[in-house]
Amino acid sequence: MKFPYTEKVLEHFRNPKNVGKLEDADGKGLEGSPACGDMVAVYLKVNPETTVIDDIKFESYGCASNIATASIITEMAKGKTIAEAKKITWQEATDELGGLPPVKRHCSVLAVEGLRSAIRDYEEKHGLISEQEPTTDEVVRSRLKHVMNPMAGLDIVRTELVTKIEVKDGVVRVILDLPSSHQFANAIKEDLVEKLEALWDVKEVKVVFTEG
Repeated sequence: MKFPYTEKVLEHFRNPKNVGKLEDADGKGLEGSPACGDMVAVYLKVNPETTVIDDIKFESYGCASNIATASIITEMAKGKTIAEAKKITWQEATDELGGLPPVKRHCSVLAVEGLRSAIRDYEEKHGLISEQEPTTDEVVRSRLKHVMNPMAGLDIVRTELVTKIEVKDGVVRVILDLPSSHQFANAIKEDLVEKLEALWDVKEVKVVFTEG
């Protein structure tokens, strides 16, 4: 039986680089959800004078693609400044691996977001972010691009499950084109709420399912 992966994907799966945890990490990022099966944690050690990523580790909970993309992302980021590392895209990671099956491309997105989350954590701790942006419809939509639709292997925004977003007085209301009885409804809701509750000015998250 032929594997649906390139040799480079299999190499990074069998012999992943930078696996582990940095106990004294300068920045930490966690993306994904147990509800949808894939998670990645990224840890950074950053030179405070040059902002170069001196060391980087990851922990992956998921499939071969999840492990391989996290491995290649950490290799691509090591030795770069945080400004350079932030520019790494999921498409670049996918290309570096020689491609991924369409249903596994979300793993590259997850790995990149894990890296960016760790960088943001570092920036916040070191006062490199001057202002916290208020939560708007666009901020919410951007966050929801990290919530996976298990039926398609892509996020709930690109698969058009999100029909409406409302933000008012710290309350975020998200309407989904999905019945509450659907097998993945609770998993998607849990992941969605977790992503939005982390926003600094959000007091409550309401998820509305479309019945019938």
